[in-house]
Amino acid sequence: MLTLYSRDYCHLCHEMLAALQCLPVASFGIEVVDVDGDPDLENRYGEWVPLLMHGDIELCRYRLDAEKVRAYLAELR
Repeated sequence: MLTLYSRDYCHLCHEMLAALQCLPVASFGIEVVDVDGDPDLENRYGEWVPLLMHGDIELCRYRLDAEKVRAYLAELR
C-alpha cells in the first residue's frame, strides 16, 4: 500500500493524487491520509505535504516523480 500524506486544501496534494492515478499503482493501492485529521501527523509532516510513502520509504515530496515511482514499483514485482 502506498500512502499519500495530504491536506484537503493543498493543490499540490490534489495534483499528486491525480498524477498517481495515471500510473499502474492499482495493485499496490493508494491510501490518502489527511494530516490535519491527526495532531501527531500534523506535527510530523506539517508543510511537508504532499508526501508519498511506501512503509518507511519516502518516494516523493511536493511533486510526483513518476519515473522514480515506476522504477520502485517495478523492483517490488
